[in-house]
Amino acid sequence: MSRPHAQSQPNARPQPFRATCRLLVSALTCAALAGCAPMGPAQATLHAQRSLAPAFELEGRMSASDGSRAASGRVEWQHDTTADRWTVFTPLGQIAAQLESDAAGARLIDGSGQLVEAPDADTLLPQVIGVAVPVARLSRWVQAAPDGEAEVRNVDPLGRPTLIIDQGWRIEYQDYASTAADAIPSRLDISRGDARIRLIIDAWTRRN
Repeated sequence: MSRPHAQSQPNARPQPFRATCRLLVSALTCAALAGCAPMGPAQATLHAQRSLAPAFELEGRMSASDGSRAASGRVEWQHDTTADRWTVFTPLGQIAAQLESDAAGARLIDGSGQLVEAPDADTLLPQVIGVAVPVARLSRWVQAAPDGEAEVRNVDPLGRPTLIIDQGWRIEYQDYASTAADAIPSRLDISRGDARIRLIIDAWTRRN
């Protein structure tokens, strides 16, 4: 008795075609999900280019803590490309310390008049504000003008940085002096680990 011939299936597709369809659908789904995914850390945040003042005078109020000690007071800072001069006042208005640095080195005079010298300002600044921060980077941080080594994580609607990560330091800009795109920060927090500095800039003068 002969076996009946199997009826042909006009809509059937070879197995390789089905596999190809599944791969195509999967690829399209992944592409759609990738288009909706949030930006990863490798995607840089666009920010407005900000000019760096090579010289300035700053007056403000600063508080600093290393996790175990804390201090606060008023600060005056004169900065240019070759020299810096810091004067820190106690909350009562007395001079707590003065720090000067130039190509010849750094000199610190404390409130009692004692002189301490060092090769650079980075060595002595912790004795002035209680926290070790890189002076060369700090002059950029207070202007929200990071260099190419820093990472701008967040910006405000005008493209001004609100969060910068630089050499392990976290610089958060709480406010700017005005609504201008090139306005100087008026309030910023600087932190790394237990070290924290809060600076409120009351007066700023750009020097030529």
